[in-house]
Formats: sequence, structure tokens, C-alpha cells
Amino acid sequence: MPELKCPNCQKTFVIDQDDYASLLSQVRNDAFEKELRDRLAQQEKNNKQQNELDLQRAKAADEKQINDLKNNIELLKQRLDAAEKEKQLALSNALAQKEKDILNLQNELKLSEKNKQLEISHLNEAHSSELKMKDEQIAFYKDLKAKMSTKLVGETLEQHCMTQFNQIRMTAFPKAYFEKDNDASSGSKGDFIFKENTEENAELISIMFEMKNENDTTATKKKNEDFFKELDKDRNEKHCEYAVLVSMLEPDSEYYNAGIVDVSYRYPKMYVIRPQCFIPFITLVRNAALASAQYKNQLVLIKNQSVDVSNFENDLNQFKEKFAYNYNLANDKFNKAIEEIDKTIEHLNKVKDGLIGADRNLRLANDKAQDLTVKKLTRNNPTMKKMFEEAKTVKETDVKDAE
Repeated sequence: MPELKCPNCQKTFVIDQDDYASLLSQVRNDAFEKELRDRLAQQEKNNKQQNELDLQRAKAADEKQINDLKNNIELLKQRLDAAEKEKQLALSNALAQKEKDILNLQNELKLSEKNKQLEISHLNEAHSSELKMKDEQIAFYKDLKAKMSTKLVGETLEQHCMTQFNQIRMTAFPKAYFEKDNDASSGSKGDFIFKENTEENAELISIMFEMKNENDTTATKKKNEDFFKELDKDRNEKHCEYAVLVSMLEPDSEYYNAGIVDVSYRYPKMYVIRPQCFIPFITLVRNAALASAQYKNQLVLIKNQSVDVSNFENDLNQFKEKFAYNYNLANDKFNKAIEEIDKTIEHLNKVKDGLIGADRNLRLANDKAQDLTVKKLTRNNPTMKKMFEEAKTVKETDVKDAE
């Protein structure tokens, strides 16, 4: 049987196996309760610290993500404002430049109109001086025709015009083409073809010339309009812009003696001139074509500038559409991130509720453990109750003996 020694009186006594088990159980229950309380207290402390740490981490992560999203939204707003300002500035500059170009062109048109009027005035003066000589020239040609055959008369007028042109070819028309029309494949041909191109090798002007002269002694007199149809046919077949009849016919007609006669009411872009108007007509039509080419180039430039402005607006609209598309994507991701944050917060709240429930259950368990006594444990156990009462009696006896 086990022997026990009292720590107070140092007396050794012997107890049976059942008493020893009862005492050992009592000691173990006290140690278990103490250890259980300590563990519950430590677990509660650990759970509380862990919950606070998890909540702080989640809150810090959420605040950081929300701040990042707010910063991104603010940056996108700033970029959108900058793009809008840049668009307004670019449009203002483009409109200002366009208005300036239009004003410059209007000034140039006014200046060109003045120059044209001045040139017409100079031409009129030149024509007036030339018309003064017409009577002498007509008399000269009449005398000349009286001495020549019909073929020679026509060739002399052609040679006269060729000589006039060649005298000023290198100074006034260095790049122009002026040669006899020798292509009779269509059954007829004109006398001369004049052509000139621009620096870009585009056709500037082209003229089909027909020379007609006649002896005074010819029995049947021809009229200028007798050659209009054939001249128009030659012009179209040779792809010339103007058709000009250089004529000495109808010498007494005031209508044709006035100088340059426009007969476009019969055939488009057709004129009848006297030989003395040969060079002035080419100069006048060529200068008008040059001015027209300049206006066309300026109009093309303005059109291209308008196209550039339209392209800029289209590019800007495309940029806005793409920016709005990216902004919508970022906004969607932002909303999804907020939803995920809400879900995370909801999940953490559920975890928190679970931990609080566990804490409540642990507290209830602790309360039950605290409420556990030997009396309650032996309430329905007479044997254990008897053993504890005997052990209590022995202890009281030992205390009395010790006294």
C-alpha cells in the first residue's frame, strides 16, 4: 500500500489504493482546472491579438488599394482635362491660321484684280497704238497679195506669224512648243499648235491656230465663219484648249477689225484675230492661265489645310474615344475592385463573427469549468462522496494532532 508523508508534521501514514486514487484525482483535477484556465486565457489573448492584427492588415490593405484607385482616377481626370485644353488650343490655332490664310488670299485676289485691270489697260493702249497702224498694214498686205498667188499668200501669213513668234520665243516663251501641225491622219489638220506646261509638267495652255488669207482679185470671197467648223474639229482631234483663226478675210468688216473677236457663241473657246494681235493674244491667254493656275494651287492648298484640320479633329475624336474606352475599362476594374473589397470585408466580418462566437463558447466553457466543484462531481456518486468526507476527516484529525 502507498505511504504518504505529511509536509507539515513529517508523519508518514499508509492509505489504501482507492484513497490514493481519490487524492491523486483531486490533485489532478485542480491542476487540470488551473491549466485549462491558463490555456483558455492564453487562447483568448492570442485570438484577440490575431483578430486585431488581421483587421489592421485588412484595413491597411483596403486603404492602400482605395488610395491607389483614387490617385489613378485623379490622374485620368487630369489627363482628360489636359487633352481637352490641348484640343481647344489646337482648334483655336487652326481657325486663326485659316482666317489669316483666307485674309491673305483675299488681299492677293484684290491685288491680282488690280494687276489684271492694269494689264488690260496697258493692252488696250498697246492695241490702240497697233490699231493705228492697221490701215498701213492692210494696205501693205493688199499690195502684197496683189503680187502673189493664192498658195503663196497663205504661206506668207504663216511665215509672218512664225517669224513674230520666233523673235520673242527665247525671252517670252522659252519652254513653249510652237510648231506646224503636220498630222493629217484624220483627213485634215491645222496650221500651228502652241502648247506650254507648268513646272509640274501639267498642261498650262494649248492653242490650235489656223491662218487664212486671200487675194483681192479672187472671184469667190470666203468668210471667216466658213472655217469655224473645220477648226473646231481639228482642235478637238489634237486635244487643244483654244481654237484661233488668224485671218485676213473680210478686211472691211468692223467686227473683225476691232482686234480679238470672241466667237464662243458658235464654238467653245474659239477666237478670230488679225495678224497684229497674234502675239498679244498668246500673251493675254497665257497670263490668264498662269493666274488661274496660281488660284487653283492656292485653292488646293486651302482645301488640303481644311483636310488637315478635319484629320486633326478626327484624330482628336479617335483619341477621345480610345481614352473614354480605357477610362471605362479602368472604371469597371475599379468597381470590380470595390466589389472585391466589399466581399473581403464581408468575409472578414464573418470570420470575426466566428471568432467572437468561439470566444463566447470558450468563455461559457470557462464559466462551466469555474463552476465545477467536488460537491457537484460527487452529487450522484455516494462512494466518491464518502471517500472525500473520510479524507476530510483524516485531514482535520491530522491538523488537531499537529496542534
